[in-house]
Amino acid sequence: MIQIKDLNRVFATEDVQTKALNHINLHIAEGEFVSIMGPSGCGKSTLLNIIGLLDEISSGSYQLLGKEVAGMNELERSRMRKANIGFIFQNFNLIDELNVYDNIELPLIYNKVPASERKERVKEIAEKLNISHRLQHYPQQLSGGQQQRVAVARALICNPKIILADEPTGNLDSSNGNEVMELLTKLHAQGTTILMVTHSAHDASYSQKIISMKDGEILSEKINQKVIDVFQ
Repeated sequence: MIQIKDLNRVFATEDVQTKALNHINLHIAEGEFVSIMGPSGCGKSTLLNIIGLLDEISSGSYQLLGKEVAGMNELERSRMRKANIGFIFQNFNLIDELNVYDNIELPLIYNKVPASERKERVKEIAEKLNISHRLQHYPQQLSGGQQQRVAVARALICNPKIILADEPTGNLDSSNGNEVMELLTKLHAQGTTILMVTHSAHDASYSQKIISMKDGEILSEKINQKVIDVFQ
């Protein structure tokens, strides 16, 4: 599903060049749940942004669903992103001026889904995530855990093949954080491919594979055998 070979990302100014990613090689199969760990500034979020088609590579190859991404223009990347990828962010990234229903519905509007179908899909995902009673509330009226559930609903509403999660429990207490991780585990069990950036070893323990990064490089890939055993 995701095939990266010898990928580099360099950020350049007039005075200096900074190599954020250095010769990254990575393969993520369909249906895998993968965590990326490492210290701040190691390149985790840069790699996630590239995989999510929010940033471009400097050199190397990135194939998503068998299509080479390098060289795509912004319109092509946008279309592929909207069709295949859902995002969950640490800060939720909900729009305060919109209620829960409108926040969840927004990706469907971008994808030009008819209004009647939008209504049914929002209702269905809200029931699935137990936030139906909050659809007319605004983000600031919700707890952190409820806001993240809304963000997850928004990420799932277009039935993406891949979920990219950037520190999804970073702003939550342990109880709400565990709820989010259990939710991601259920999505994985249903066949969704999940790639998560996290500082938390506890959160990473939910995934099948843990990738460790440092200084823009992948140091190791470790299989979480306990998770593999559960799904066999």
